[in-house]
Amino acid sequence: MDFRATLLEETGALGEVVRTADPEAPVPTCPGWTMNQLLKHVGRGHLWSAQIIAERRLDALDPREVRGGKPPGDADGAIEWLDASAKAVIAAVDRVGAETRVWTFNGPKPAGWWIRRRVHEATVHRADAVLAVGGDYQLPAELAADGISEWITLATAGADRRHPPLPRGSTLHLHATDVGLGPTGEWTITNDEDGLQWSHAHAKGDAAVRGSAVGLFLALTRRRSTADAGLEVFGDEAVWNAWLDGTPF
Repeated sequence: MDFRATLLEETGALGEVVRTADPEAPVPTCPGWTMNQLLKHVGRGHLWSAQIIAERRLDALDPREVRGGKPPGDADGAIEWLDASAKAVIAAVDRVGAETRVWTFNGPKPAGWWIRRRVHEATVHRADAVLAVGGDYQLPAELAADGISEWITLATAGADRRHPPLPRGSTLHLHATDVGLGPTGEWTITNDEDGLQWSHAHAKGDAAVRGSAVGLFLALTRRRSTADAGLEVFGDEAVWNAWLDGTPF
């Protein structure tokens, strides 16, 4: 998958949704936000990560210190600013080298890590924008599946060990029904003596959730309810609900 091209495409697609909407329209899946704030959040987030990369930082950057983090007041200028913010991430990686280690949520990682992270930040917030205007959100199955993998990785790495989203000894299995995904369309999350972890293994879980990759992606990120995402839940539904309740929004 070409994450560089996808970052530009998804950011551009988000901008086009925002362009056609009322900038003060509420975004129900991000309570308290307007479409304008959604655009600002994504653009500033892109610039935040670009600055972390460009400065080769090994500690977090205060979002208030992001250079150029405020979009212009006019709609066209704001869209151009958003598009430029995505390009800034790619340019920063090229400048320092994709393998240069910088700060991330999960410890120091190669700078190129941030491109994939920002891709999925853009996809989920494009979903927020599309759903806010009552549109039909579409995402290629391969990209949705990768978003699921990335999201589960973040959720397991950042989970509260004292109150994990998956009870000790439990297993949650997710299965995307899209044709052609193969092993990348299955996820098995476990909490055993080695802690919370996941793999693409096919395994029986205490709960199993089945549906399209985009449906699973939207449900996991709590942009759609299980029912609205068209998912089927088998086994102990409480395990699935606990995972949703115990992972980040």
